[in-house]
Amino acid sequence: MGVRCRRRAEAEFTAEGRAVADFLHPDRIIVGSTDEATMGLLTELHAGVDGPVQRMDVASAEMVKLASNALLATKITFINEIATVCEATGADVTQVADAVGVDHRLGRHFLNAGLGYGGSCFPKDSRALRAMASNTGYSFQLLNAVIEVNDLQPRRAVQRLKHELGTLHERRIALLGMTFKPGTDDMREAPSTVLASRLLAEGASLTSWDPMARPAVGTPPWAATERHSTVAEAVTGADAAVIVTEWPQLREVDWVASRDLMRRPLLFDGRNMLDPTALSRAGYTCMSIGRATTRPEGLYGS
Repeated sequence: MGVRCRRRAEAEFTAEGRAVADFLHPDRIIVGSTDEATMGLLTELHAGVDGPVQRMDVASAEMVKLASNALLATKITFINEIATVCEATGADVTQVADAVGVDHRLGRHFLNAGLGYGGSCFPKDSRALRAMASNTGYSFQLLNAVIEVNDLQPRRAVQRLKHELGTLHERRIALLGMTFKPGTDDMREAPSTVLASRLLAEGASLTSWDPMARPAVGTPPWAATERHSTVAEAVTGADAAVIVTEWPQLREVDWVASRDLMRRPLLFDGRNMLDPTALSRAGYTCMSIGRATTRPEGLYGS
């Protein structure tokens, strides 16, 4: 039992897209077992791995894995809540996060406002920890709120798009990025899935671009989505483009040329990866998370 739980915990401490590096240079190696002999064998097994070993009982080892991912999910959700307040007060969440992150007690990691977390670990482990607590008779209220807020985050984006466009019915929306994060082809619980489902329900038509995603043909909502191999093809004729995944390729896009391909130059930066002032100068209305909407300047002004 100790070996099974130990191996399971180890896998959870590797991030998709950098699993080999995380395995060879982990922050810690958690060894959970019910007896000293097994602990010794597992410690010896990982002797060549560059990371401190922490030995504990099996229940505690399992809790380390669940608590770590739930805490990171909470940090993401907290900055998304701050972003919502920033939108209402005129503050800039990126400046707020940068200043908060300087505090050595808090740090800047996972303080990037966006469309919410996804993937195989954060949603699953947050729900698992909540269920574990519930089975003991305890209602994990903080984790309940984290899960609820994260579920609502992409839906908020849809409502903001609807408000900006007046209606989503028969609007053409380009989703730029489909995977839950860059560097992987993983579509599990990706925010793009929720966005696509809600936009289609509102009567929009969808195009999409992603350099790695391979959603199964015929699987909703992608069965109703035009997939393209380039950003230019995806945004052609679009009433709005939404950056869903922070693929670095999106920083290299010729956004001036892309503007002329769109029916309406509206960009929703769901990962706050581009400069909204530069985009407004290029003729875009730029919406983002926790930052004021910028409008086109000069020749392209409204």
